[in-house]
Amino acid sequence: MAKKDKKQKNSVDGGKTICENRKARFEYEIAETFEAGVVLTGSEVKSLRAGKANLTDAYADIRNEEAFLQQAHIEPYEKGGYANHEPKRTRKLLLHRKEISRLIGQTQAKGMSLVPLKMYLKNGLVKVLLGLGKGKKTIDKRRTIKDREVKRDLDRAVKR
Repeated sequence: MAKKDKKQKNSVDGGKTICENRKARFEYEIAETFEAGVVLTGSEVKSLRAGKANLTDAYADIRNEEAFLQQAHIEPYEKGGYANHEPKRTRKLLLHRKEISRLIGQTQAKGMSLVPLKMYLKNGLVKVLLGLGKGKKTIDKRRTIKDREVKRDLDRAVKR
């Protein structure tokens, strides 16, 4: 039997992208990325499979040598009933012990932040791509905008 190919929006890692934090790459200069699993309830997974999530105001935090995802909005599942979840609850992230200890050192010593960049499905599991980055200053943001406009103009010129 041949496998049926489903057309879906794929992420770099081969999974289906649920949501993306586009502002993160503009607001932060990302030095390194980490893939983390997320501890979820059943209604949260069903809502994520429907694509009802938002990472705009979300951030990751490390407390007591455990990583947590804060302020990530996952809409309540419409058919959830009494077993539904709270939309902005704190969710535990699953990372290796070495990664957590390394992140603790870099966030405390260097003043870097953990920012969720993307949430996606990989082999049936929900994963979050975390970026370790430093906040950009206003002049860096202006430079980013200028570079983007120059690239857009070049692409238009090449098209003609």
